[in-house]
Amino acid sequence: MKTIFNKILALMSIVILMAILSSCHKSYVENGPNVKSNGEERFIAYDNGTVMDTKTNLMWAAKDNGSDIGWSEAKFYCENYRGGGFKDWRMPTLDELVGLYNAHKARPAAGARHNNIHVATELIDITGLYLWASETSTTTNEGAIFDFNAGIRSAFAINMTMSRALPVRYVK
Repeated sequence: MKTIFNKILALMSIVILMAILSSCHKSYVENGPNVKSNGEERFIAYDNGTVMDTKTNLMWAAKDNGSDIGWSEAKFYCENYRGGGFKDWRMPTLDELVGLYNAHKARPAAGARHNNIHVATELIDITGLYLWASETSTTTNEGAIFDFNAGIRSAFAINMTMSRALPVRYVK
């Protein structure tokens, strides 16, 4: 009887230990890389809805907010984004957005008929032509945008709802 009790106790200890180890390992697995990459290995998609740009050490949300919003709403969206469990998301700068542009890669823009967008990787889902950037002008009340169709920097009035938001964070 004592031998059976010891075996049951040992088995229960192993089950509990395995449960503890699997819960500790879970966060690594959820943040581990997915099998997706763009072949150049510059961009790596993770299972947690983020994409790492290994050239710039920037982590991007895997998709934009999905609809046109104003600059203030875009800033709020980016700063409150919690992809991958991270809390340090922000709006990208114009230069950071330019780094995602590739004139030689084209795909249809989901939110704009008959227009293509030129994004360096298919792992980041940009659904409109324009993305808001963090820069603003207090004299003209405009926010910077990057046009992924034409590849140009521009600006819209900050209350215009013609651009989308794509959160970014720096990885040390």
